[in-house]
Amino acid sequence: MDSPSATSSATSAARWTVGDLTVHRIDEVPLPPPTGAWLLPEASPETVSQVPWLRPDFADDAGALRLASHSFAFSVDGLRVLVDTGIGNGKNRANPAWNQLNSDYLTRLRDAGFAPESVDLVILTHLHTDHVGWNTRADGGTWQPTFPRARYVTARAEWDHWAGADMDAARREMFRDSVHPVRDAGLLHLVDAPAEGTDIAPGVRLLPTPGHTPGHLSVQLRSRTAGALITGDAIHHPVQLPHPGLTSCVDIDPGQAAATRRRLLASLADTDTLVLGSHFPAPTGGRVTSQSGAYRLAPVR
Repeated sequence: MDSPSATSSATSAARWTVGDLTVHRIDEVPLPPPTGAWLLPEASPETVSQVPWLRPDFADDAGALRLASHSFAFSVDGLRVLVDTGIGNGKNRANPAWNQLNSDYLTRLRDAGFAPESVDLVILTHLHTDHVGWNTRADGGTWQPTFPRARYVTARAEWDHWAGADMDAARREMFRDSVHPVRDAGLLHLVDAPAEGTDIAPGVRLLPTPGHTPGHLSVQLRSRTAGALITGDAIHHPVQLPHPGLTSCVDIDPGQAAATRRRLLASLADTDTLVLGSHFPAPTGGRVTSQSGAYRLAPVR
């Protein structure tokens, strides 16, 4: 996702067990009620009301979608891994609610056992404002990498797209304060992700899920016989399970995004794979089950 607003409080911490892995949700902020109508304009209150299992966790009684901003963190094979870095603090943003944000994200990250200096790998599902913000933090008058020992990894296709794009002023500023300092520090690593994905660490695979952006990645975890998938913005909200054709107003290629989502949901349906939504509010995690020719999310709390 790449706008609009966020509020200043967050939900309580959560974690899930995936084989030998423990995946922590690192909360930043819940997103305000107007976000859903802006982000998924075809998810009208009438459409939402026809999916009763969305309430009360994923939608309110009026049919407004609930969304949140958070990261996921886990340790694997001695590596401490963070997936996406949220909106970030103290940054000039065109969106008023994201502008000069002041959240307790870093405190929550430390409380989960992931001090910034201990993180080895930061996976960026894509280069949108609300997924790269904590890449950097203010140090005097400059922006410095928040995770100075980490490799920041994203898809080469993602970088190549934005490197050639005619960006507006707000996006250029985001790259200047949250992406370029990481590149300039030699910490940005670009990976090629073929259709079957590429392994970035033992049991951690980057899967290309294009459409929202050209180089968008989802993150597949495997430990012993258990598996999980961190969606990124391939699935913004559980309403897209019964209605996978619902696209986001910020999808670069809506048709491809819908096709990717259908393919992804078909591969997940009726399996034991835990799905962790990058913008799903609590309970955030669940399993995809088939229902009446479509899909629903069975929460795992």
